[in-house]
Amino acid sequence: MLEENKLKLIPKAEVYVEYVINLIIKLPRTEKFSIGTEYKLSLYKMLEEIMLLNKMNKSSNVSVISVLNKIDAYLLVQRIYLRIMVKNKWIDKKKFNTCMGLIYEIGKILGGLIKFYAKNNKK
Repeated sequence: MLEENKLKLIPKAEVYVEYVINLIIKLPRTEKFSIGTEYKLSLYKMLEEIMLLNKMNKSSNVSVISVLNKIDAYLLVQRIYLRIMVKNKWIDKKKFNTCMGLIYEIGKILGGLIKFYAKNNKK
């Protein structure tokens, strides 16, 4: 199952990261170097965890769930950054909704993987 979802997760994450980087570049100068930097760091850490997940053994269920939960936590933080950006009118609602949609797609894949590994870990 991980093999199939890995292939789906990586391209979705790439599209999301590319979109957000372009969004951050267009932020006001002061915000680009504060919240923009924090957001980018969170994105890069999330990508590192996804690549780690890509390299993990199928037999190490507990550590796979741990990595999946870290990725999910990064997505939660990124949602907060987006809400702050739209609240302060640094981005418009359309960009906000696009980002949230991309995060939602990644979250659905993560949720499926977490359920799969949690179910298989109980054996």
